[in-house]
Amino acid sequence: MKKIVFSVLAIVTVSVAAAQKKKDWSKVTGRPGDHIMIQLSSDHWMGAPDSISRHINQLSRGANIYVMMDKPFKGSPRMSVAFGIGVGTSNIYFKKMGVDIRSNSTTYLPFNNQDSLNHFKKYKLTTALLEVPVEFRFTADPENNGKSLKFALGVKVGTLLNVHTKGKSPEDKGGASINAYTEKESSKRFFNSTRLAATARIGYGHYSLFGSYQINGILKDGTGPDLKLLQIGICVSGL
Repeated sequence: MKKIVFSVLAIVTVSVAAAQKKKDWSKVTGRPGDHIMIQLSSDHWMGAPDSISRHINQLSRGANIYVMMDKPFKGSPRMSVAFGIGVGTSNIYFKKMGVDIRSNSTTYLPFNNQDSLNHFKKYKLTTALLEVPVEFRFTADPENNGKSLKFALGVKVGTLLNVHTKGKSPEDKGGASINAYTEKESSKRFFNSTRLAATARIGYGHYSLFGSYQINGILKDGTGPDLKLLQIGICVSGL
C-alpha cells in the first residue's frame, strides 16, 4: 500500500513539474471556475456508542448544493480561493430505534431501543443547514478546467435550519405491519445551532471525491454522546 501511495504521489509531482516547465502560468489572465457544486454522500455518525451505532443503517445519506465564487491568485491562476453559500442536508436512517427530539427532558436526548417494541419500518433523522463553504483550490491546467486534475482543502460553517424525524409503516415487534401512516416531528432544541466542518476534494474535470468531517458536536454539550458527522461521496462541479 505504501509503495502504491508513493508511486501515485511521484506521478502527480512529475506531471505538475512538467506542466510548469512547458507553460508560464503567470501569463494566463483568466480561468473558468467551479461555480456550482452538487454533492451526494454516504453519512456516518462518528463517536456514536454501540447502543446507537448498531441501530444505524449503513445506507444513511446526504446531499449538498453550493453556489461558489472562484478567485484565482494573481500571477498564479492554478491556485485560487473559492467561497459561496448553499444548503447541506444529512439523513441518518435507524433500525428499530426512535429518537425523541420533542422529549420533555431538560437534559438528555432519548434514543429509544425498540428491538422488542412496536417500531417504524422506515425511520430517519434529518438535519438541514444553511452553509458557507471556503476552499483553497489547485487546478493543474486552469485553461482546460474540464480536463484537469484538481485538489481542494477547506472549511464550511453552517447554521441549523431544520431538524426532524420521519417514521413510515409501523410494525409490531415481530415485523408484522400494523398500519400505513407517516409520523413527522420537528425540533432543534437538543442540536447545536452552528456546524463547523473541515473539507477536502480530489478529482478530474467536473467530477471529484469529497470528504467532510464535522469539528464540533452535532448535539449540544451534555445532551447526548459527542457525535460528529462524516460525509464521504461524489461531487459534480463546474456547471
